[in-house]
Amino acid sequence: MSRFRKLSQTIWHCQYHIVWTPKYRYKILKGKIADEVDNCVRAFSAQQGAEVIELNVQIDHVHLLVMIPPKVSVSGFVGTVKGRTAIRVLNRFRELKQKPYWGNHFWSRGYCVDHYCPVKRPKKEGLKLLFML
Repeated sequence: MSRFRKLSQTIWHCQYHIVWTPKYRYKILKGKIADEVDNCVRAFSAQQGAEVIELNVQIDHVHLLVMIPPKVSVSGFVGTVKGRTAIRVLNRFRELKQKPYWGNHFWSRGYCVDHYCPVKRPKKEGLKLLFML
């Protein structure tokens, strides 16, 4: 199976490593909360047409390795996943709406994203592979 995906006029392989943290990096992502975050991230990723390759919910941050189609912007994807996950988690675990998570602020404002390429090849060799499609 090719690592590339196909759309009507596009062949793509857009794989990203995304990391984000809860507000103030509190150590809150454990037990049922971590399970809910895992389920929500997978569900909301699938709704946007993204494929979760790996997801690791640590006690104070989330690592996500995901393939996002080129028609979806990375910032839009992260905003949707973080926003909808926060709403779902805060509705299910009402005690988190108390301090320090007052309001609907579950996640910190930013995130880290890196384009992920499992194999590092010289540019020339990589271009040869692309033209062999």
